[in-house]
Amino acid sequence: MAGHDIFRLSDVSVHYGRRAALEGITAQIPCGALVALVGPNGAGKSTLLRSLLGWLPLSRGEIRLGDEHPRHLHPRLAYLPQRLEIDWDFPISVRGVVSQGRWPALGLLGRFNAAERERVDRALEELDLTALADEQIRRLSGGQQQRMFLARAIAQGADIFLLDEPFNGLDLAASAELLHLFQRWLGQGRTVIAAVHDLPLARAHFSHALLLDTRLVAAGPTAEALSEANIDLAYHRRMPVLGARP
Repeated sequence: MAGHDIFRLSDVSVHYGRRAALEGITAQIPCGALVALVGPNGAGKSTLLRSLLGWLPLSRGEIRLGDEHPRHLHPRLAYLPQRLEIDWDFPISVRGVVSQGRWPALGLLGRFNAAERERVDRALEELDLTALADEQIRRLSGGQQQRMFLARAIAQGADIFLLDEPFNGLDLAASAELLHLFQRWLGQGRTVIAAVHDLPLARAHFSHALLLDTRLVAAGPTAEALSEANIDLAYHRRMPVLGARP
């Protein structure tokens, strides 16, 4: 069960050529929690998410969830990319995107039968997208687009959701809706690990945080990890320029 698992990062380092994207990260990330990845631009938040998924080769160190490496844990792990990375003009419906969550289990020769369609229908219903199932994806609002990808993850069978800046471009109502969903998932033992740039939002709604600046600055319960002293250290006192300090 996800609530009894912990991501264990031991001396995790990732380099792009000679540039260090992550350097010597040792930390534990609890599952069954809402975890914010926080840090300035270029701090390694997206790199850490991709490393947790097992998508990037580590220059050094190890990542495990319980006793397993992340690459062995699919379909438990699901990734939500930044919305800017999506081709919203691609001719596909909401149902088509959510159905993609079943592809890994079916394989190349698998048949999309009634049971598979039922799983997709349940995911659409859980994310309140049934009425929009046949819409082309650009026609959705930003919040609906995010829920569509989360529905795909639910159809996949995921219980650990790795999200890259999920609140970017959302208005206050859509952000509140997404946070309400995450709180509901928390009660179900699901896990959300999200790169977040909004410090007040992270402090108010996430139970745990990792504060990065290529290296680990702090990790733990949000109030402790995102203390003013730690924030100053991570952002090198650039916060008044970034406008993120209250």
